[in-house]
Amino acid sequence: MSRSSPRPLGSRPARSQKAPWLYLAPALVVLGGLLLYPIYQLGLISLFKYTQAQVSGGEPTTFEGFGNYATLFSDSQFWQVLLATVVFAAACVVSTLAVGCALAVLLTRVRAVPRLALMLAALGAWATPAVTGSTVWLFLFDADFGPVNRVLGLGDYSWTYGRFSAFLLVLLEVVWCSFPFVMVTVYAGIRSVPGEVLEAAALDGASQWRTWRSVLAPMLRPILVVVTIQSVIWDFKVFTQIYVMTNGGGIAGQNLVLNVYAYQQVFASSQYGLGSAIGVVMLLILLAVTLMYLRLLRRQGEEL
Repeated sequence: MSRSSPRPLGSRPARSQKAPWLYLAPALVVLGGLLLYPIYQLGLISLFKYTQAQVSGGEPTTFEGFGNYATLFSDSQFWQVLLATVVFAAACVVSTLAVGCALAVLLTRVRAVPRLALMLAALGAWATPAVTGSTVWLFLFDADFGPVNRVLGLGDYSWTYGRFSAFLLVLLEVVWCSFPFVMVTVYAGIRSVPGEVLEAAALDGASQWRTWRSVLAPMLRPILVVVTIQSVIWDFKVFTQIYVMTNGGGIAGQNLVLNVYAYQQVFASSQYGLGSAIGVVMLLILLAVTLMYLRLLRRQGEEL
């Protein structure tokens, strides 16, 4: 009677290695259908001449290859909108991270009652729908009835008339509704840092800024990576705030961003193929930024 050879230590049967994937398979199938298929359709439509005539059946759908992309890249307005989108998104991300991290540190310094009040106020801002928040901010900065102009003594100054003042107004609203996510996430990370580390920094005479820069930020880098990538994705595809607060992109399109620009091409001009091409370009830009950021961190030896 033969005896089976003992299994090497640390080895796992093939069935146990496949078990996690079997449990994840239903969720992966659902996510694949919800994410991959729309991306496939977006890329497919961007390769065709697809306007209202094709939608109604008046003209046949014709394959154009990269014709929509050639039209898009030869349009000077597209490059102006792309530059404005990148600068605006970068300003929103930096401002959101600065406010969120500063308030997260503040939460660790105040007592329970102020901390609870700040958390509830921040979560209220986070839970407010974008349309509602944008409308409220428009009222606050209204040229005729807004309390901000009265407090600052600006008279009937219109914040949405100028290009930069309109972008600034939208930026403030975006930061207001976005910083709670950063604040809560970073605060949870700070609470997980051992108290002995912070006590040692205080005994060494480190200031608040030095403690954050030399102690907390390196330890919280994986969390900061997550909130940064999330902020980049959210702020790069801002639509509601721009559309509501600048009435569809500002005077003569001076406050257009890529999402609003794509909306105009699709629903105002019925250029569905061109609008899909803009969506594909946005997707590729976000993927490139995310991959570059992760690669840079891996070069620095960070484990994510």
